[in-house]
Amino acid sequence: MVLAITPTIPPPPLLSTTTTTTAGATTLNNHSNHHYHLLRLVKDCTSMSQLKQIHARTLRTATLQHPDTLFLFSRIVHFSTNYDIDYASRLLYHIHHPNSFIWNTIIRGYAWSSDRKEEAILIYRAMLEDGNVAQDKHTFPFVLKACAFLFAFFEGKQVHNQIVKLGFSENNYVNNSLIHFYVSCGHLDLATKVFEEMSERTLVSWNVMIDGYVQFGEFDTALRMFVEVQKLLEPDGFTMQSVICACTGLGVLSLGMWAHAYLLRKCEMNVRSDVLVNNSVLDMYFKCGALDLARQVFQRMSKRDVTSWNMMILGFALHGKAEEALDAFVSMCKIDGLRPNSVTFVGVLSACKHGGLMSEGRKYFELMCNDYKIEPQVEHYGCMVDLLGRDGLINEALDLVSAMPIKPDVVIWRSLLDACSKQNVNVEVSEDIAQRTLESEGGICSGVYVLLSRVYASADRWNDVGLVRKLMSEKGIIKEPGCSLIEVDGEVHKFLAGDTSHPNSIEIYRSLSNIEERLQSAGYVPDLSQAPMVDDVSDKKQHSLSLHSERLAIAFGLLNVRPGMPIRIFKNLRVCNDCHTVTKLISSVFDVEIIVRDRARFHHFKDGLCSCKDYW
Repeated sequence: MVLAITPTIPPPPLLSTTTTTTAGATTLNNHSNHHYHLLRLVKDCTSMSQLKQIHARTLRTATLQHPDTLFLFSRIVHFSTNYDIDYASRLLYHIHHPNSFIWNTIIRGYAWSSDRKEEAILIYRAMLEDGNVAQDKHTFPFVLKACAFLFAFFEGKQVHNQIVKLGFSENNYVNNSLIHFYVSCGHLDLATKVFEEMSERTLVSWNVMIDGYVQFGEFDTALRMFVEVQKLLEPDGFTMQSVICACTGLGVLSLGMWAHAYLLRKCEMNVRSDVLVNNSVLDMYFKCGALDLARQVFQRMSKRDVTSWNMMILGFALHGKAEEALDAFVSMCKIDGLRPNSVTFVGVLSACKHGGLMSEGRKYFELMCNDYKIEPQVEHYGCMVDLLGRDGLINEALDLVSAMPIKPDVVIWRSLLDACSKQNVNVEVSEDIAQRTLESEGGICSGVYVLLSRVYASADRWNDVGLVRKLMSEKGIIKEPGCSLIEVDGEVHKFLAGDTSHPNSIEIYRSLSNIEERLQSAGYVPDLSQAPMVDDVSDKKQHSLSLHSERLAIAFGLLNVRPGMPIRIFKNLRVCNDCHTVTKLISSVFDVEIIVRDRARFHHFKDGLCSCKDYW
């Protein structure tokens, strides 16, 4: 935590009650009056030009040896750090014996700057070399803030040594800054050590640690710490934001709903209405697949910023609600003071991509570039390339990639290769794109080989499929296994393809057999087009598809999820064509809603239909 230091300005001398007995006393009084006058001028100053005039007058008229002059210079330095940090820095070396406040003020100025944080460390080193002024409890938070931003672990460790040496290791403000520094530099173990050794912890101490665990993906630990802190202190908005992010990371809707209920029930109004906290709640509901709850939170928010609208647009896009995403964009543009930014158009273009809205995608891409003067980033180009590729316009997509002023990333090349596998594009073109993709990611990702094998399978080039499999084996590349998670009564269950490790495996496979029988009665015919990596025997291919991880999760869900409640599944890979068809049929045959989050988007299956409209 950075503490702003503002010394109290001494009151003016009361001349009417002062009896002057000597000429020296009268002179001292006049000096005090003059210094107080200059201090008032600094306090009322509004620009650097005014400050420079006050500084010049100080040099001309103030007595440099007077005890109040150093304090006057400290106020001049304090003001100039907010407007011209270089001017403040030059002042430092023209002040006779600058005190710790002046050094700290300049260090703080650089630490809070956007692009010159390394100079905070250099000024701190100069302070040590000066040797005439002692560091204090306000020095270290500023320096550690700069070290944290720059990931300057070695320098930060040296500062920690100074803290211990000078006896500040019991100071809460210093320790909180140390925890933040170690978390920022990726050393959660050292942050935890500082935290555990603190004799007294403030809410800030707990908040920094909880947020650190969230950043490191240790969501369970973060929630356990939250349970501990609420026994001791009243959580604030920062606490709740971190807790809700932990629930989002776990993807457990029941925990997220519990955190939201806690926020509404226990926290003060200023926390409940905090826009950052509500944005975290929005993000949690969207990422946990609760679209309706996210919509309710947004509608009830008393304050919304650009991020709030961006989350709505992105959330609608991920859930296949392209029209609602575009409607939200139009509504946002009508609000005074809100201007779409780069992230807004990522959401808009994602909505067009997921909805297959080619003409709208072109229109909004041009609107972004021409009307809002936003320079397209790789994410925007990626949406357009994906949209063109999925519409079969591979050559136009390649032309766009060639014209990009920035280097295309692996995501763009993979989306093109994926489009080739679905559009039966010329194999030579697909091979060229595959080569570019491998060059972009170092040739170690299994996804490219899988997509290329699908291209060969679509062209009935089974020998080449075998060669791809052989190449993967020689390079030691293993296809990423499918993994699906399902939450039931607050407990998350994990399934891999063909998994038999679950305690209820017998019941699950019995349920799976029942599902297959009922689907076959409904006219289900397996789609083997995306099972080329299995030996070329139809029965084996069909069997491998039936054991995909999401099917095991659905079978478990049908056994355990309460009637009328949706089955929510999170999968690490994209849903294959056959599983997509099967899930649509299950939603109809078993009269159940199934929500699946795959690598690309959400699918809401209900009454035999999917929200993606078979476009994913």
